[in-house]
Amino acid sequence: MSDLQPAAALRRAVVQAVRAPSIHNTQPWRFVLGPDRLDVYADPSRRLRVLDPQSRQLTLSCGCAVFNARAALAADGIATAVELYPESALPQLAARIVVDRSRGPLADLARLDRVIDTRQTNRRAFTSESVPDDLVQLLIAAAHDEGVELLPVVSLDDRLTLAELSQMADRQELLDPAYRAELRAWTSDDAYRPDGVTAAVVPHVSGGAEDDLPIRDFDTRGAGELPTHTRSSLAQCLLLLGVREESAAAWLRAGQGLERILLEIARHGYATSPLTQVIEVAHTNALLRSRLGLRIYPQVLLRVGRAPRTPQTRRRRLVDVLTEMS
Repeated sequence: MSDLQPAAALRRAVVQAVRAPSIHNTQPWRFVLGPDRLDVYADPSRRLRVLDPQSRQLTLSCGCAVFNARAALAADGIATAVELYPESALPQLAARIVVDRSRGPLADLARLDRVIDTRQTNRRAFTSESVPDDLVQLLIAAAHDEGVELLPVVSLDDRLTLAELSQMADRQELLDPAYRAELRAWTSDDAYRPDGVTAAVVPHVSGGAEDDLPIRDFDTRGAGELPTHTRSSLAQCLLLLGVREESAAAWLRAGQGLERILLEIARHGYATSPLTQVIEVAHTNALLRSRLGLRIYPQVLLRVGRAPRTPQTRRRRLVDVLTEMS
């Protein structure tokens, strides 16, 4: 635990919050720092209007940022309380993180602060090493602590269904010119761009990926720098994150649960590749729930395994996302 005072700790929490993952690395958030609190705002100007018309993935992304802030504050010895959508008069205010002096910080959150900078989305081919069952159980418990559910996809029939529907969703999205245009707008071969998905972190696409579960084709300019062979396989560890209801508050909880899971995976030395096409397309989403007999609403499919690291993605400057109230 550090000795930072609340004001300094809250500012550091923003530094960690902006390292959170977001859909297409859009970083759709703003922060307002008060004396004893941090307000997290959604930034609708960064919403993916084609891919994310209901702002579901934007809200998940903001939830990931909220969790990073909580972990950073816990590491600095500060307990927090989180209010979701605390003021209806401010519809873009997603969450308020308030210093809670009535209790101590949570050690299981504090230990995750140190892996925020090492967590990354990894689109490389994974090794054949299996993910231990005890780690999967730890991840299920971590999701439960955040009020969401994590389901391992185990049976061959369910995995085949997942592959079939994922391929169907990926094809449907790629047939949409508006989707492809939006994808191009958020991808770049400019290594200094502070947002979006850069060529350094995506596979070069030439038809040889050999994927059962398709990884999204971010190689819109043919400049992808990672190996073509990604081999996203049915044999790998597949985990489905879901919530009991479809609502903005549930999506915020799902985002916090997602980031907690991603950080735990990174803490144990494993890599993660989130896959969401099957969830984004309404038809395949409905079929997924029906054919797998799900009682939850799926939010993210995670592919987990071992893989070499990829380059870090850049983030926007703090001055562009933070307002400090005197």
